[in-house]
Amino acid sequence: MKQIKEGIFEVGALNPALRVFDIVMTTDYGTSYNSYLVKGSAKTALIDVCHKSFFDVYRENIREVCDLKSIDCIVLNHNEPDHTGALAQLLPELREDVAIYTSQAGSIYIKAITNRADLNLHVVKEGDSLDLGGKTLRFIPAPFLHWPDSIFTYLPEERVVFTCDFLGAHYAEPYLFDTNMAYPEKYRKAFLGYYQAIFGPFKKYVLAGLEKLGKLDFDMVLPSHGPVLTRGCMLEEAMEKYREWSTPVRRERRRVPVFYTSAYGNTRRLAQAVAKGILSKVDAEVPLFDIIDHPMAEMHRELNESDAFAVGTPTINRDAVPPVWELLAGMDAIGCQKRPCAVFGSYGWSGEGVPNVAARLSSLKCALAADPLRVTFVPAPEDLKKAEELGAALAESL
Repeated sequence: MKQIKEGIFEVGALNPALRVFDIVMTTDYGTSYNSYLVKGSAKTALIDVCHKSFFDVYRENIREVCDLKSIDCIVLNHNEPDHTGALAQLLPELREDVAIYTSQAGSIYIKAITNRADLNLHVVKEGDSLDLGGKTLRFIPAPFLHWPDSIFTYLPEERVVFTCDFLGAHYAEPYLFDTNMAYPEKYRKAFLGYYQAIFGPFKKYVLAGLEKLGKLDFDMVLPSHGPVLTRGCMLEEAMEKYREWSTPVRRERRRVPVFYTSAYGNTRRLAQAVAKGILSKVDAEVPLFDIIDHPMAEMHRELNESDAFAVGTPTINRDAVPPVWELLAGMDAIGCQKRPCAVFGSYGWSGEGVPNVAARLSSLKCALAADPLRVTFVPAPEDLKKAEELGAALAESL
């Protein structure tokens, strides 16, 4: 337990040993599951909960501040299980009528997370508030930061905002405040990685969230992962980085990368022809990338920031080759919806690689500019012409 301001306490748990979060995100510096307790003169509120694996230490941290039965209400800014997983264990120890405040979407999610239909739920909307006695919690919808259920909670009397995942980081130090952080450069690395994995697909919503915060008077952001951010230290930098990373890149020319990999050079020749076809119709940057020759993180960035793209794959054992699937695994499935694309490849036996990739892109709601192109073994002149036509169709779909 740590006191932040008068009547505001952090009661969550540290997990410094965590190295993979939610299966796909590395956490070199662990994480924290921040939960906050706010004591007014009339009511006591718990803001966000904790991961279920840390329930025992979490309960004891709360007990250092107050009796569990004295908690009147719980605010759930976001209902992902790392913030709500311990709630099912905690509820039997709280008063039976404890009120839970969350968004409309959150009210649905939390029933499934706790497997309880008898919760005393209160759905909050823009402008709603909760008076704790000398401390007022104001609720601000912040959808898709990073789930549909997300909200901010603002405490104007103490000039703090509880933002849950927004402006957070998977970073565990025993120090709560950014002002005495031991390894600021490691924190910055974790902060960037967190943004890329969690908020990268929601850039327009990030900008909307920053705009909402810009209308508030506050000197601290209290996220649910990582340190408390304070004005005059890391807070301004963190908000500016979110703005910088989320602002659309303005390019003078469109960028249409062509990705491929090729065992014997046949898919490479098709890739070159596709690029030629693109350039015949549009003035654009059309870099060709042999996937195995470049860092995958670079390929993911090229793919996600493209205006359109093409993917070429051979077929091995009735499927696309692993590097192509690894490329597509890094696609921003939200940001790339309706993105024009094309698929091509050379094969020897059966040729399932190309239609399998096309099916995957269709399932991600990308826009196939033309029928996928499959060529048996070495492309003939007419095959290269078809590849150019495929590229031209992709360019015309922009």
